[in-house]
Amino acid sequence: MTDPTPSTPTTDRSPTTTPASDPTSADHLAARVHDLAARVHDLAARVHDLAARVHDLMPGVRSDLEALSRIPSVSLDSFDQRHVEDSALAVADLLRAEGLEVEIVREGGRPAVIGHRPAPKGAPTVLLYAHHDVQPPGDEADWATPAFEPTLVGERLYGRGVADDKAGVMAHVAALRAHGDRPPVGVTVFVEGEEEVGSDSLATILERHGDRLACDAIVLADSHNWKIGVPALTTTLRGMVRVVVEVRALDHGVHSGLYGGAVPDGLTALCRLLTTLHDEAGDVAVKGLRSSEAADLDYSEDDLRADSGLAEGVRPIGTGSILSRLWTRPALTVIGIDAPSVDKAANLLTPVGRAKLSMRIHPEEAPETAYLALKEHLQKNAPWGCQVSVRLDDEGSGFAADAQGPVYDAARSAFRDAWGGVEPVDIGVGGSIPFVAAFAERFPDAAILVTGVEDPDSRAHAANESLHLGEFERVCLAEALLLERLGATTPNETEAQHG
Repeated sequence: MTDPTPSTPTTDRSPTTTPASDPTSADHLAARVHDLAARVHDLAARVHDLAARVHDLMPGVRSDLEALSRIPSVSLDSFDQRHVEDSALAVADLLRAEGLEVEIVREGGRPAVIGHRPAPKGAPTVLLYAHHDVQPPGDEADWATPAFEPTLVGERLYGRGVADDKAGVMAHVAALRAHGDRPPVGVTVFVEGEEEVGSDSLATILERHGDRLACDAIVLADSHNWKIGVPALTTTLRGMVRVVVEVRALDHGVHSGLYGGAVPDGLTALCRLLTTLHDEAGDVAVKGLRSSEAADLDYSEDDLRADSGLAEGVRPIGTGSILSRLWTRPALTVIGIDAPSVDKAANLLTPVGRAKLSMRIHPEEAPETAYLALKEHLQKNAPWGCQVSVRLDDEGSGFAADAQGPVYDAARSAFRDAWGGVEPVDIGVGGSIPFVAAFAERFPDAAILVTGVEDPDSRAHAANESLHLGEFERVCLAEALLLERLGATTPNETEAQHG
């Protein structure tokens, strides 16, 4: 029997797959490999070109660094502040030479320098921070070379401020020079003039000039690398609380022979109170303070001894890993005591003892909370009923970065290429940098990178401060590469990555 309805021929409507469009085909995979190889080649060529350019620039960069470091821009009140003014003017000239619109701002404190160059269309704006003020030189007799005459010894340049932080200033200048008159991102350079004395006018600067400092990412060049040959990103900073404690035992001084043995003196009472701040192991004994474990990096007791100058026979204090003790656990230091000098001391019961204490706190601990805990401890442990008063002298918040996202990816790749393939490590720093927390609060959507030019041998703040010139060149190259790679992102991609 014949079917009266003729059948309709079936048409195969599935797409035709050719070897060229099949993602699993050998030809397609070969094309992808070829494209990847070309991109790697282009990237390597770009790194080579920038490295050559930075290398050629380094003699001039070093010359400018030496000239800047000859200015004794110590920001303490007891030093001539005209030198800080001279330093600000020199920084302003350096930035103008790179095509930035520059202004020196003074908001009741030392002069800061703000330079700006707008972003190319669609590119983010990066804030580059450093400070041009320096620590006092201390006793000139402790220096092997003149403190304010930069001197090359081997691979290291010696002088006050050559590392902390005038090399940070020059790293920014070098990165801009490497890109000539076409930087790939918008750039705002902020060079502070009072970081070494607590950044007292920073809040006012942020309030009055915050719009000019607005950015998508921040590069803070005031930290250090893990060691020579190994770059680092600082992802945590401890906070800080500084107090003055006064212990009063008498209304006035009295003869130690007549009343000693029955009447306490303020200085002995102060010493007894200070011994309660640590337990037998050396851990901070103040209750309620936060602590946590730090990153698991290779850092031994021998490393600590070498880096800190720990005297022979002296044991490290505290428990837990050494890096936790340095980065994420509280630390308490007596940094000053008011007492009669040994040479001029009389046989007298001193009525009052005073000390200044510096407490470093967990990166995410609120300074206000830590201050109240310390104050309560000091007053509860008043020896022999002496009167104990505690005054807050200064405080600063810590910092903890998420350390993920496109900005950190760009930074890690830039560091890796600048150090010849060496992987950067994430580190903490036990000290505090007030700028970081202040800018994190003012610009919560900006990713913050804390970088630096120092190494464990730089001895910032001490005599014989120095800068390793080979590492300095790598820092300059890394920043030039970073600016280029951030130029390939959009402002929306450079989102906040801090805690």
